[in-house]
Amino acid sequence: MYAILDIETTGGKYNEEGITEIAIYRFDGHEIVDQFSSLINPERPIQPFVVNLTGINNEMLRQAPKFYEVAKRIIEITDNCILVAHNALFDNRILTTEFDRLGYPFEKQTLCTVELAKKLIPDMPSYSLGKLVRALGIPLTDRHRAQGDAKATVSLFKMLLAKDTSKQIISETVRKDPKKKLDSKLLNLVENIPSEVGVYYMLNEAGDVIYIGKSKNIKKRLSQHFTSENRKSKRIQQQVKSVSYEKTGSELIALLKESEEIKQIKPMFNRALRRSSYTHQLTSFVDENGYINLSIEKADGRKKAIITFSNFQQAKSELFKITEEYNLCQKLNGLYDSKNQCFNYTIKECYGACISKEPAEEYNARVKAFLEKKSFENQNMLIIDRGRDVEERAVVLIEGGKYKGYGFYNLNHQINNPEILKTIINPMQNNRDAQHIIQSYLRSKKVLKTVNLSTNSINK
Repeated sequence: MYAILDIETTGGKYNEEGITEIAIYRFDGHEIVDQFSSLINPERPIQPFVVNLTGINNEMLRQAPKFYEVAKRIIEITDNCILVAHNALFDNRILTTEFDRLGYPFEKQTLCTVELAKKLIPDMPSYSLGKLVRALGIPLTDRHRAQGDAKATVSLFKMLLAKDTSKQIISETVRKDPKKKLDSKLLNLVENIPSEVGVYYMLNEAGDVIYIGKSKNIKKRLSQHFTSENRKSKRIQQQVKSVSYEKTGSELIALLKESEEIKQIKPMFNRALRRSSYTHQLTSFVDENGYINLSIEKADGRKKAIITFSNFQQAKSELFKITEEYNLCQKLNGLYDSKNQCFNYTIKECYGACISKEPAEEYNARVKAFLEKKSFENQNMLIIDRGRDVEERAVVLIEGGKYKGYGFYNLNHQINNPEILKTIINPMQNNRDAQHIIQSYLRSKKVLKTVNLSTNSINK
């Protein structure tokens, strides 16, 4: 039995995408026996280029079900099925990531119609879904929408099954569980590692840490390291002699811990992560007319950053979102190049700051409201997230706008008590990378809660 699917996503940073639409056809090798399709609220903004590609926008998804609301139906329709998709690695990764966020192990064998088509129908000018099915005379409606693309993939897969007369290629193409590919030495290293959130350490024969990583599923990530064919993974596989780990419960704690320890220990295979993890930042300045402008710049440690970003596209997407949420001016924020009014003014979402129609004081009040909410400067707060077990919580302390450290506490503790807080916080370095990790995490992920503390509630 096969589950033939297509997924549309928000786009964005690897493994931080959200599903916007899914379509699944349960196929018995001859006909469709069940089907499911739905828009999905990804709880994060869609990248502008994706909106242009799919036609799916944020407004369309506001009332759509969230992933957890359709997860049970997806499990039912894919039960005992091999997942089939055009570029199956992508669809399976996105689906597995969504289930990981729910704490559910979703593991399926996959078949990729791109790989099958290259073997069974060689020498085609293109193997993109649109061009391939057009060349094969397969109808395709609603290109770049899940239902249309999935239905076309069903027809393509039926054709491929018919062409695979020996039935050998499909059997050989099914991707097995990576753990089965591990040699005995690496299998023993992974055997007792938990499938939980945390930081892991690979050590060589001399006991030196050669690699530090973090994962929402440590066991699965180590298996990927030990089955990968790339050059760095091969070198790690040859040198690793033991593996240790620390559970963190919270992915935020794992990210902060990984960043801090890589800087301290400097493992030989973590060279890329020793460098700064952000490339762009959001800053502000007052223009000649007295309006506060927000501006995206390349990362510069000499300047005060409001928010930092991993890349320019992420920064631009976030600034569009901020501009929309606070009814700011696209032109003043560098998002619309014009000598006259900005586009938002023509649709009455900008009040005319771009042409000096709105008083600077009124406009700046909304910019300051954003700055007070988003900037860490002078903030005293606790970020509360999941702990390592059900009776525990993780906490990150921000004091005076600076990252002070993290800790874990039992649910019975009153952590807003300064004396208790001092005993559970592990002091950490406040640096731009840590600030970036915290800000990025709060933008894209949900923590259990944040607690604002009064300025004098913590005395060090």
